[in-house]
Amino acid sequence: MAQEWERDWDSVRYCSQGCRRRRTTPEDEALEAAIVRLLAARGRSAGISGTDAARVVADGADWSALVEPARRAARRLAAAGEVEIVQGRRVVDPSTARDEFRIRRR
Repeated sequence: MAQEWERDWDSVRYCSQGCRRRRTTPEDEALEAAIVRLLAARGRSAGISGTDAARVVADGADWSALVEPARRAARRLAAAGEVEIVQGRRVVDPSTARDEFRIRRR
């Protein structure tokens, strides 16, 4: 069954209403860049978690507050078509992914 947003996917700018309300910050952009860099350094099918990107951006400081912003960064990248969100080896809709998920290159 086709999702409501699929017919307009090319015009989608935000992955969810939460992303739409919250503008990106320099920290958000740093998390997106960290995700892209980490994925580029791994094999084609290897993935990362939001925690991996949070640790890179925190650079030795407490990274726990960056985990959810890293997950939002992954959702934005998925909405842009740059990455896939995976749970249990299946690609899932980024706006409905719950709990821990992996991020991999498209």
